[in-house]
Amino acid sequence: MNADTAFDIAVVGGGIVGLSTARTLAERHPGARIALLEKEADVAQHQTGHNSGVIHSGIYYRPGSLRARMAVEGSARMMAFCEEQDIPFDRCGKVIVATREDQLPALAELERRAAANGVPGVRMVGPEELADLEPHATGIQALHVPSAGIVNYSLVAQAYRQRFEQAGGEVRTNAKVIAVAEEPRGLRLETVQGDVRSKHVITCGGLFADRVSAAAGLKPPVKIAPFRGEYYELVPEKRYLTRNLIYPVANPAFPFLGVHFTRRINGAIEVGPNAVFAFKRQGYRWRDVSVGDTLEILGYAGFWRMSARYWRTGLGEMYRSLYKRAMVRELQKLVPAVTGADLVRAGAGVRAQALDRQGKLIEDFHIVREARVIHVLNAPSPAATASLSIGAAIADMAAGWVAAGA
Repeated sequence: MNADTAFDIAVVGGGIVGLSTARTLAERHPGARIALLEKEADVAQHQTGHNSGVIHSGIYYRPGSLRARMAVEGSARMMAFCEEQDIPFDRCGKVIVATREDQLPALAELERRAAANGVPGVRMVGPEELADLEPHATGIQALHVPSAGIVNYSLVAQAYRQRFEQAGGEVRTNAKVIAVAEEPRGLRLETVQGDVRSKHVITCGGLFADRVSAAAGLKPPVKIAPFRGEYYELVPEKRYLTRNLIYPVANPAFPFLGVHFTRRINGAIEVGPNAVFAFKRQGYRWRDVSVGDTLEILGYAGFWRMSARYWRTGLGEMYRSLYKRAMVRELQKLVPAVTGADLVRAGAGVRAQALDRQGKLIEDFHIVREARVIHVLNAPSPAATASLSIGAAIADMAAGWVAAGA
């Protein structure tokens, strides 16, 4: 290998998971040569930079799943990291509110999951205590989750990058990876800036996880379907309607949490999101359309099987996207005083949702290890919350590579 371009490990993808993994490896193995390759001009430009900023507690996830374990562990680690790095955060807590009798069994199931997952301090509260926590919310019962918090994950990602570079790592931006080829002594990554050679590769492609892993030689068992979440904000004079985080009881069959009220670390109150199919993997607006991206997912049998199950839900999400009054009606179930005049359009994010060929929405983190490549195929929410734990787990998987000098 050319000594100028030879690395021990190349991490593809500069989102929060790729940055956490690279930082962890560099700090654990000071003598290793580690590169991070990012296709954009800066790191954390997509899912990391467009999420809600919530530090999730781990209450929603199936007991025993990676998401459950890593969310609970990762939440505590994230807050400790923010304290260490002087990154503003707030352990503000949240309420999950049942507004109808038929939601109470699902709320009880969340309480059970919280106990099974070890989420601290969760308790059921009635209407009076809900009014103490969130004076403008209404409901017949709620779960109070005091360990939930908020942070700016873009700042967290930049701190990961700084720590990675201080440990000797190299970040290359505008370095989109086109293909990965095996060579006698390692792997050659073809990028738009030229070839990079590395003994090993870790792919953390986010919205392009399936394509990046395919470029690295895997036949991915999943396809990424992009779903856009669109947000409004409360006008400043109406921010008093929400103290912290107010969530509905989510549909347990669908991996989205429903429209909710979220206080941001800068004081803004964000409401939403919906979950509509995006016609481009980085499609933050309705007019963002990629014919190639759209035809690719429409040609995937799993997409049609998923659509057959959830078409009614999907139509409802699209209706709320196109008609503000529909979004307002949904929000008023939680906070009756909110009106359309109180809301202004805010940003949007695109979630990388992995689908298998049977049309199942993959809920858990999905990581595949091969001889010279580790593929992160699915890292849905709470990946940002759990990024320190995910990075540590991937670094554990890769430890033998560096230790053995393979």
